[in-house]
Amino acid sequence: VQPMAAELARLLGYPAERMRSKSWDEFAQPGAPGMDMVITVCDSAAGEACPVWLGHPALAHWGVPDPVADEGDDDRRRHAFMDAFATLRRRVELLLALPLEKLDRLAAQAKLREIGQVGA
Repeated sequence: VQPMAAELARLLGYPAERMRSKSWDEFAQPGAPGMDMVITVCDSAAGEACPVWLGHPALAHWGVPDPVADEGDDDRRRHAFMDAFATLRRRVELLLALPLEKLDRLAAQAKLREIGQVGA
């Protein structure tokens, strides 16, 4: 995990000792948990080829500027991480407010994509 991201997570009360970077390949292996939704977040992921997800989950891209790419001083970089966190937190809050049990896959996918525009 990127050290500045881990630092922010600890400051916000998340258990950083359990964090680890994961490749999406980990979730495409036999025996991996099934996915109802797959949301990519990095700026470059929108143009990358995604694996085929078993079960046809709802797919959305919630692009946020990559704070690691910020070339400012440490204060500016910390601010970039906080901006990314705040944007994603707001989107997750909107996701959690959806009546997912009442939405089919296509409706859920449309809502996820709509949420991905919040703060963009």
